[in-house]
Amino acid sequence: MFEVVYMKAEFEPWWMFSGWEEAIQSRQAFENIQEAEVYLHEMLAILKEKHPHARAQEDCFFAYWSEDEKIFCEACDEDLQIYHGVLLLKEGQPFRKNKTI
Repeated sequence: MFEVVYMKAEFEPWWMFSGWEEAIQSRQAFENIQEAEVYLHEMLAILKEKHPHARAQEDCFFAYWSEDEKIFCEACDEDLQIYHGVLLLKEGQPFRKNKTI
């Protein structure tokens, strides 16, 4: 099973810090990679339209952000950037074509 996961957090999706699942906003499951990739590309196009900054890693992690979207961290006494992250997973693990990371 493949999944496309959308998360919103103060860190990029490739970090997958402990508890990262709490930042998940939505997840969509697919039986095959072709269906997952169609949905993934649709989601990335929407995020690209809304956010001027983007970065990808390993063909399975995607981050989008806008400079003006931040949250204040009381513990660190500073503003933290909010990232809109998308992950492509296979059986719950990061996936890129021909290789599971």
